[in-house]
Order: sequence, then structure tokens, then C-alpha cells
Amino acid sequence: MKDLFDIKGRVVVMTGACGVLGETIVKYFAAQGAKVVLMDLARAAETGKRIVGEIKDAGGEAMFLETDVLDKAVLEKNLADILAAYGTIDVLLNAAGGNMAAATVPPDRTIFDLDVEAVRKVVDLNLFGTIYPTVVFAKVMTDKGKGSIINFCSETSFRPLTRVAGYGCAKAAVASWTKYLCGELAMKFGDGLRVNAIAPGFLLTNQNRSLLTNPDGSLTDRSHKILGHTPFGRFLEPDELVGTLHWLASDASAGVTGTINLVDGGFESFSI
Repeated sequence: MKDLFDIKGRVVVMTGACGVLGETIVKYFAAQGAKVVLMDLARAAETGKRIVGEIKDAGGEAMFLETDVLDKAVLEKNLADILAAYGTIDVLLNAAGGNMAAATVPPDRTIFDLDVEAVRKVVDLNLFGTIYPTVVFAKVMTDKGKGSIINFCSETSFRPLTRVAGYGCAKAAVASWTKYLCGELAMKFGDGLRVNAIAPGFLLTNQNRSLLTNPDGSLTDRSHKILGHTPFGRFLEPDELVGTLHWLASDASAGVTGTINLVDGGFESFSI
């Protein structure tokens, strides 16, 4: 009987691959026998090359490519390099994104103090940083009639949260794009093309650490509010995302498209 979760030999491309989450995810996929392509900004090259080296030392296959997810020409060069190395793309993980302090309204300010240009930059990175790689890389998938695109959404895709105004707008748009694209690809290129998203809950990362922990390492008031609204009562760990991603990348989810999959310890479902 076929193992529906078998992803050995599949080419998995991940943007924004060199952060805490990205490293955990690409190492997991490599350990399952996938060929992984780490893509990130030039400033992450040292980290990317270290991760690739560790994957290869463990017997896996990997490569790192410097990229700019907002530059189509750079992405097209990346595509040529991927095809030269591995010949195809089977899975695209659109994980590039982030937030800016200026793209929100702190407690001591009002909406009239909002830096709209900062909001625009955050929307560009998270939304268009998902759209551009898809437009460039998905052509390989449509040509062969099969592929899985997995976008990265957030709790803020479902409900507005304080301190993440621009980021919330962007991630809500990524969720909408995911649902739109699933129909666009399946109806025009066949049911082998699937588009889904993962929506992680709260994890401690370099991006949000200053919001969630004090300089002495203790939890901030915001953290206590978050955990008080989370049935698990704790932050998630990066490796708690990989099972859902594996499922979405594999044939085990062959009938699944257009979904936003929460991995959040119950945060979105809980109310008092």
C-alpha cells in the first residue's frame, strides 16, 4: 500500500527559511528525504550556509539561495538555479514575512500617529512577498500538473490583535489570496495543484521576543494575556508546526485545498 506521507525526493522550496521556524522546518523536511532549498536575504547567507552544511552532514540534500521576494528578476534567477540543481519544484513554502514597530499603534498613541508608509512596507513584505514567489515558481507546477503551495498566515488572519496593525492587514490578505488561488489553479490547471496555508499561534521568536519577554526573561503583561486565552497555557514550539506542513506537502492531503490550518494551542477557538 502506498505511503501517502512519503515525500522522499521531493523538492521543497522555502522563502524566509533562515529564522528559528525556517531552520526547524527545512531540517525536518530534509530528514524525511526531501531536497530542500533555503531562500532568504543576503544578510542571512551565513546562517543559511550553516543550516545547509548541517543538513548535508546528516545525509540530506539542501542548497541556499540569496533572494529578494519582492524582486521578480531575482526570483527568476533563483528559479533557474533550482531547476539546474534539482530539475523541478514540488512544494513551495511562502514563509517570508515580518513586522515593523512603526506599522502599529502603541498604547500611548492614536491611529492618527500611524506611519502609513511602514504599514505599506509590512503589507508589501507579507502579501507581495507571497505573491511574487508564487507567480514565478508555480509555473513549474502547472506545467507538470502537480504541486503544493503552502502560505504562512497567522492568528491575525482571523481576528485583529493590538500592536500588529499592518501585520494583521497583511496576513488577512494572505489568507484571502490563498483561498482565491486554490480555485484559480485547480480550475485552470487541474486538481493536482493545491494551495493551503498554515496559521501558527504564538511562538517565541527573534521577531516577537521583545513584545513577549522582559529584558530579564520574564513574561510581559501581553504574554500573560495571550497565555490566559490559550487552552494549552503555553507558547508553541517550532517543531509543533512540522506535522501539519508535512501533511499539506504530501499526498495525504491530496483532496485538500483552500484551507487555512490553525496550529495555535486552541487560541482562536477559546472564549470566555
